[in-house]
Amino acid sequence: MKKNIRKLKQLSKNFKMLEDWWLNVAYLDVRIPSQLHVNFGGPASHIEHYWPPKEGTQLERGSISLWHILNYWQLLRKEKLPVHKVGNTPLDMNQFRMLFSTCKVPGITRDSVINYFRTESEGHCPSHIAVMCRGRVFVFDVMHEGCLMTPPEILRQLTYIQKKCHSEPDGPGVAALTSEERTRWAKAREYLINLNPENLTMLEKIQSSLLVYCLDDGSPHVTPEDYSQVAAKVLTGDPTVRWGDKSYNLISFSNGVFGCNCDHAPYDAMVIVSISYYVDQKIFESEGRWTGSDKVRDIPLPEELVFTVDEKVLNDINQAKAQYFKQASDLQLLVYAFTSFGKKLTKKKKLHPDTFVQLALQLAYYRLHGRPGCCYETAMTRYFYHGRTETVRSCTVEAVRWCQSMQDPSTSLFEQQHRMLEAFAKHNKMMKDCSTGKGFDRHLLGLSLIAKEECLPVPELFTDPLFSRSGGGGNFVLSTSLIGYLRVQGVVVPMVHNGYGFFYHIRDDRSLQQVLCSLLASTCPSLQTILYTAALMAKWNSTHTVLLLRTLRGLFISLTFIVACTAWKSCPETDAEKLVQQTFRAFGDMMQLMDIARL
Repeated sequence: MKKNIRKLKQLSKNFKMLEDWWLNVAYLDVRIPSQLHVNFGGPASHIEHYWPPKEGTQLERGSISLWHILNYWQLLRKEKLPVHKVGNTPLDMNQFRMLFSTCKVPGITRDSVINYFRTESEGHCPSHIAVMCRGRVFVFDVMHEGCLMTPPEILRQLTYIQKKCHSEPDGPGVAALTSEERTRWAKAREYLINLNPENLTMLEKIQSSLLVYCLDDGSPHVTPEDYSQVAAKVLTGDPTVRWGDKSYNLISFSNGVFGCNCDHAPYDAMVIVSISYYVDQKIFESEGRWTGSDKVRDIPLPEELVFTVDEKVLNDINQAKAQYFKQASDLQLLVYAFTSFGKKLTKKKKLHPDTFVQLALQLAYYRLHGRPGCCYETAMTRYFYHGRTETVRSCTVEAVRWCQSMQDPSTSLFEQQHRMLEAFAKHNKMMKDCSTGKGFDRHLLGLSLIAKEECLPVPELFTDPLFSRSGGGGNFVLSTSLIGYLRVQGVVVPMVHNGYGFFYHIRDDRSLQQVLCSLLASTCPSLQTILYTAALMAKWNSTHTVLLLRTLRGLFISLTFIVACTAWKSCPETDAEKLVQQTFRAFGDMMQLMDIARL
């Protein structure tokens, strides 16, 4: 072990090697189908204000959404995206280079990531997007005569593609191959290229595209309180209209609802959270409309990428679809909102909101399974050069002792409160330590890999059964992450078969303007009339208006903790619905403990 540590210190000077270790082990060496097991995704929250579900809005909304996304791309190109900071400390922004024009390419034993993005000062950068619809693939350039296309111009391109696909037979659905086991996909890709060299040209056009825009015929149900169905469609939807290896798939449903599905290898969730929030804010500020010129320039029509396929390729596609849908059907997924209280109250009680959720989850798992649950929580390490993540192990001794006390009727409320606060303190310190380079999981990974590279015996630590039971080697039964404090959702599958995926975000109450927008989308005509009148009256700021708006506050539910939980149906031990119910129950119990001084 000492020899390994010395070797690790020597290699620590080679930043690229350390980066490659993590990228290879965590993502590129993984052979299971990555579209379902590695990718992350999430529904857009536009439905909470100006874009409630509505048939017939898919293309118009899509053109506006794409325009805002492309403006974000131009900020990156011009290096004008503000640097993220924590306080006054800047964070590493390297991952944002991987958002656009990035794709994973399958290999027989190891995949690779190709990034075509360049800033303006670095030179040429691809400027086309790929559009997938009913098993067919199209591309078109979003720049024309040096200027970005406007939403009406993008709308014309999307309308052309949709009309063509809806009036002609479906395509072969080559995209489904990206949902296959990685080695099988690599072999299928190699065969496809050998079949016709033009197939490689088309693959490279998809790989280098800014993003893939997915025209999905689905119309998932969604409400601000329940994103379950749309989240499931985003993560496990039609594989013929998603390119599973792309860093950014923007999914557009027929009812004007949106989401994204992203390969995890190039970047972590905070990148997609950033652009998703940017787009949502722009849509909110513009009331979901385009107010510029409706003029459409004489722009070339989209180009269809028609792959040469044979019976073997079609069989490979059918096999890929069959295995994908079989695994997708086994996934239990729900996204629920906790509405009784949230961030404001927890902070008022001097409890960190993230730690509040983590400890509630520990108690929920303990109550449901009768034992502690080894837990991975993401800590960002972007304080450092090309930093990504470190592991926070939330299942601490202090957390377990508190969970045990909560299940022991003989333990006083004061003792339960004391142990809970000890668990809070421990978790808060761990998060700070892991974010500032004092974690140990990535260090242990380095030691393990050095032993293999140097043909040394694997240290006993890594073969000890307790190492796996504690989550080591990617065996955490709770795979969790705080998505942030913005209006952005996220979801992933469990890390292990007998585990859970548990993403969550924490936000303040919705503003009254957002509430009015949401309620105006109600199907109740009388409520629409009342709210529309109230919105008009607000211009005059009358006393009656103020009273009416105060009354309206009671008509909406405050969304504060939104959790996305997944489990495998084929595992008899796990139940995502019950775990979320227990988590919400724990929220209430924890808050009651903070009120015992008044009892």
